[in-house]
Amino acid sequence: YLALAVTLKAGLDGIKNKIEPPTSVNVNIYSMRPEERKSIGIETLPLSLNEALKELEKDDVIKDALGEHVYNRFVEAKTMEWEDYRTRVHQWEINKYLTLY
Repeated sequence: YLALAVTLKAGLDGIKNKIEPPTSVNVNIYSMRPEERKSIGIETLPLSLNEALKELEKDDVIKDALGEHVYNRFVEAKTMEWEDYRTRVHQWEINKYLTLY
């Protein structure tokens, strides 16, 4: 329900502020070079949960949709999740760096 609330609030904000959606792109953007994506206005999404949390901090529409209490608890939970993830050695790292060939 939080995702739905945020989606609705963002949509209403777009209508209220007359924000035009970008032109559709009907090609596989993952086969494009970064310069091509940039030239048509396609930005890269955050590459980690930490980067996403930094972007969330800048978004007053989402903060307003969630309310202060829910927003703060969400950020707290996701920050703990990020810390748990970044302080563990993952199987991919073991396979990549510690497996003898």
